[in-house]
Amino acid sequence: MSNLTGGQRKYLRGLGHSLKPIVQVGKSGLTEGVLANLDTALESHELVKVKLGDDREVRRQVTEEIETKLGSEKVGAIGHVAIFYRPARDPDKRHLRLPGA
Repeated sequence: MSNLTGGQRKYLRGLGHSLKPIVQVGKSGLTEGVLANLDTALESHELVKVKLGDDREVRRQVTEEIETKLGSEKVGAIGHVAIFYRPARDPDKRHLRLPGA
């Protein structure tokens, strides 16, 4: 996935502010089931809020793993919640229009 500009990240964080976390990564970590649910959520919503665990280092690792395995980008994180963006694979199903794109 291409890198987002600062303005695009800011725009997506603003959109993500009012979202509720759709996926929660529990004590079992980033399981295949969690990844499958997150992949489905990203495909249909494009912008998803994820609730992460307690340990800061684990949160960093899980965030990197989500970005790598699902081809998404973290656009923001506050505390135990991160916001990820990935445009829908089918251009006809994309509903988020990024500024400057």
